[in-house]
Amino acid sequence: QVQLVESGGGSVQAGGSLTLSCVASGNLGTSNTMSWFRQSDGAQRRELVALMSNGGSAVYGQSMQDRFPISLDDATVKLDMTNLKPPHPAVYYCKIDVWAAPSLSHEFWGQGTQVNVSS
Repeated sequence: QVQLVESGGGSVQAGGSLTLSCVASGNLGTSNTMSWFRQSDGAQRRELVALMSNGGSAVYGQSMQDRFPISLDDATVKLDMTNLKPPHPAVYYCKIDVWAAPSLSHEFWGQGTQVNVSS
């Protein structure tokens, strides 16, 4: 079993910054991919960026917005969000895919952390 605990959300003014953190624990296997997703009210959960634990470059989603640096240190993945723009109420989720085989993974989600940006 894997647990993900997110933190770092909150309310900021336009142009402000937040760093989201996600700490993974449990059976993380030898290879996993950690990702950040964003979900606004009434919208689908959208993948922002993913990063594999065994190196490689970050893979960003299609949207040119919300492209923030991701970093991984041990079992903690961070998303450094800067110059945040309103309206921005959204919940950010952390996900981990634990790879059991090249085409077989088990996914686990965090509980989400709320981000609000006021003008």
